[in-house]
Amino acid sequence: MDEEILQDANAELDTVKDDILKLIADKDLKALKALLQDKGDIEILFVTHALDRKQQAIVFRLLNKDSALSVFEQLDTALQKELLESFSDEETLEFIEELDPDDRVALLDEMPANIAKRLISRLSAEERAHTNVLMGYEAETAGHIMTPKFISLRRSMTADDALKKIRVQAEDKETIYTLYVTDEQKKLEGVVTLRKVLIADPSARIDDIMTDKVVKVSTGTDQEKAAKTLKEFDLLAVPVVDREDRIVGIITVDDAMDIMEFEATEDIYNQAGLANITSKETNRSEVLVRGSLWAVWKVRLPFLLIALVGGIIAAVVIGGFEEVLDEIILVAFFIPLIMDLGGSVGTQSTTLFVRGVALGHIDTTPKRFLKHLGRETLIGLSIGVVVGIVTGLIAGFWGGFTEGIPLLGLAVGLALMATVTVASVIGFVVPFVLLKLKLDQAAGSAPIITTIKDVTGLVTYFLLVSLFLGALLNGDYGSACACSPCLC
Repeated sequence: MDEEILQDANAELDTVKDDILKLIADKDLKALKALLQDKGDIEILFVTHALDRKQQAIVFRLLNKDSALSVFEQLDTALQKELLESFSDEETLEFIEELDPDDRVALLDEMPANIAKRLISRLSAEERAHTNVLMGYEAETAGHIMTPKFISLRRSMTADDALKKIRVQAEDKETIYTLYVTDEQKKLEGVVTLRKVLIADPSARIDDIMTDKVVKVSTGTDQEKAAKTLKEFDLLAVPVVDREDRIVGIITVDDAMDIMEFEATEDIYNQAGLANITSKETNRSEVLVRGSLWAVWKVRLPFLLIALVGGIIAAVVIGGFEEVLDEIILVAFFIPLIMDLGGSVGTQSTTLFVRGVALGHIDTTPKRFLKHLGRETLIGLSIGVVVGIVTGLIAGFWGGFTEGIPLLGLAVGLALMATVTVASVIGFVVPFVLLKLKLDQAAGSAPIITTIKDVTGLVTYFLLVSLFLGALLNGDYGSACACSPCLC
């Protein structure tokens, strides 16, 4: 039933999109304006994503002011930036002025510095002050993404006084469901929900119904950590305080969702080996899809070059054991297996580490990290033993039947066990070291781990082959027969 409803909704949106495209093609703007007036903001929002920039600009110019702003606020900053490029300066300023301060700063961060500065200078005095405060904090911190539009109360207020203040200020605030209690210096003293104020006796003091146990973050707190705080404590908003514990803003749950989406997308790009773009004027997805060849190279090549160096080192190792491969060609058959399986295990460990740190499940203090590392090492060893035994038996039977060297299975099994264990360990250690060095553990881990894993795995494999099949490699078949009856 739910699936049918979803299909019907998608079909209706497709119909709206087709109608809009037809009216734009026919240049029947009067009919298009009437159509848009009959549609809700949510419908227009979904359809907007399916239009090109020129079509979007036409639609926005035909919307009434309230609908246009409502839809604009729900767009991601990259699309907002594209739309503004098609507007006149006055139209752009109107949209910028009406945005909430945190949304406005997020959009200005995407714009060239000279344009952002010009737009800020033309804002009203109040909105310019709000914007400058947020712009003054370091990017990707709680202070930079917070909104200064919240409602504060005093301990001495009654519930009735609080409700009167809420009625006056509610329309201009980000949220009214969580209210903050401060003193004369704006120091945060407590928090109370709108529900408690509504059900309290009108004469009850805020001091009696608030709680002084407040979950809060500081202006310098990383934005991802602030978002996790909201999620962990199931809050609708979290207050942001300065060094003197004065409340200067709040981060709401919708902002937290945007942050988590941004961070998750960034981690995905990093794990794919796409270098970070430090420019605030261009987002990474836009560069990859629409950017110049040089811009794409800057994103994709750096970590691929690290992987290239790792591949060259692995080739040198293989070249160093050329005689082994010349004598027993079957040895080469298991090289991809050892390298690929080790790579898969290393990737699993790194992903678990990065995700665990992001979600707060892994403590990166040295003592706690050693505990996590010990557990991962044991897991890696257990996996290595299982796959080593299975693969070793297969390689042993294969080598025994085809080349008369069943001891090849022992070399393959032990090498695989060692490679998997090492991959598990470095899959945790490398991103941990990069994290402590304040480098991007998601982006840098994969190529470094691949290089270490490939080199150690290959060296271990060839040394074991040389050890167990040394007599055969030296042409001493009599000694080889002592260890392997199948050779006789």
